[in-house]
Amino acid sequence: MAKGYYVKFETPADLVNPILEALRVASQSGKVRKGTNEATKAIERGISKLIVIAEDVEPPEVVAHLPIICDEQGAAYAFVPSKQELGKALGIDVTSAAAAILDSGDAQHIVDQVIEAISKVKGGKSDK
Repeated sequence: MAKGYYVKFETPADLVNPILEALRVASQSGKVRKGTNEATKAIERGISKLIVIAEDVEPPEVVAHLPIICDEQGAAYAFVPSKQELGKALGIDVTSAAAAILDSGDAQHIVDQVIEAISKVKGGKSDK
C-alpha cells in the first residue's frame, strides 16, 4: 500500500522496532496518550516527548495535520508502517493511527536515541 502524502520522511526500518519498544515500555512505566485527538492535544500543550504516527491511515486526512503542527511546535515525531502494530505496542486490541509519549518512564534512553536518529534522518534539523 502506498504511503500517505503526510509522511514527510522515511523512517529507517531499523528504527521502527525501537520506536514500538519505546511505546511499549512507556505505556507500562510512563505516560502515553493513544489516538489522533490525544496526540494533537499533547502537541498543542507542548507536553509530548515523541509523537508516533502510522503510515497506513485511511483516510489520510485523519493524521495529515500531525506532522505540520509537530514542526510548528518543535515536537519530535516518527512514522511506523502499521496502525495495527502501533495499537499492539500500546497494549490495546484495536488499531491506533497515532500516539504520544508524554512521560517516557523506563524508556527514556530509547526515546532519546530515537529522537536523535530521527533528527538526523530529517536532515540534521534538531528538535528541541
